[in-house]
Amino acid sequence: MRRYLALILAALVIIVWAPAADAYLKLGTRVGNNIVNAKFNTFPIRYFVTNRDVPGVTAQQAQQAYDRAFATWHAVPNTGMSSQFVGFTGANPGAADGINVLGFQNRPDLDRVLGSTSITTNSTTGEILDADIFFNSTFAWSVAQGGEAGRQDLESIALHEIGHLHGLGHSMIGETELVGGGRRVLGAEAVMFPIAFSAGTVNRTLRADDIAGISDIYGDSTFRTSTGSITGRVTKNGTGVLGAHIVAFNPASGKLVGGFTLSDDGTFTIAGLEPGPQVVRVEPLDDGDISSFLDPALNIDVNFKVVFYNKLVVVPRGGTAPSIEVKVVAK
Repeated sequence: MRRYLALILAALVIIVWAPAADAYLKLGTRVGNNIVNAKFNTFPIRYFVTNRDVPGVTAQQAQQAYDRAFATWHAVPNTGMSSQFVGFTGANPGAADGINVLGFQNRPDLDRVLGSTSITTNSTTGEILDADIFFNSTFAWSVAQGGEAGRQDLESIALHEIGHLHGLGHSMIGETELVGGGRRVLGAEAVMFPIAFSAGTVNRTLRADDIAGISDIYGDSTFRTSTGSITGRVTKNGTGVLGAHIVAFNPASGKLVGGFTLSDDGTFTIAGLEPGPQVVRVEPLDDGDISSFLDPALNIDVNFKVVFYNKLVVVPRGGTAPSIEVKVVAK
């Protein structure tokens, strides 16, 4: 059986499908009581590009930007991912037709959506059968190496959307501020942060959180044996906290990797961590729209203060640190 996920997973306003796993926000499908990750089982990922130019970017230039974005993800070590551009097509992205299509479409009705990813999966195994990405030509676009004032950088937005195409959800490692009814990004430590930088900004480099997330889906045995994980619970008055955001910070490398508590008992796992001491921080999902990260139907608790775990957590190579409990208090 096939399942079609219409994912408005854009870089501005996002409606996210339900989270699929315990370590990162990943896309997936429910089979009985279990969640099966949405992922490609066969490589290379073969993709077509809609043969449509937009002001400032030809279809050929767009294809080259997409290819660079794919290559950035596929350069992550110990994952075995690859892609292949097949050719240009007159087909628009978005149809569950068995082929992967990326391209521009004019969607003025989605006036705050830069791009959108849609995925068709096998509802039993979670295998991605086809995945399409559209980029909204209502906006001005650029493929300039250093970005272009007033235009969105296509490669940067493609990098974010291709993360979704591979099965990744969103990261919360970033800071925003309210400006004119919307949010402006002050800083982000993940390409998969769901709100775009302002037009003209280039954001083409994967961060530690992106790398840990994609490796958690596609990583091989070398990845598993060279990294470690942290598990535990977030509690308030002895009760689990649903929807808490947990960040592991490596003071030696400065890398940040995040996770979420996705069950009522407040349990979490953060994998793909560098071995050694980590600082653990817990915060509420109050810096943005909760629906950008988790199913809005869930009873997400944001009524607690930011807290640091009172000890360094030492992550073993190829293993899991002893389980911790992080206690939070109401605001």
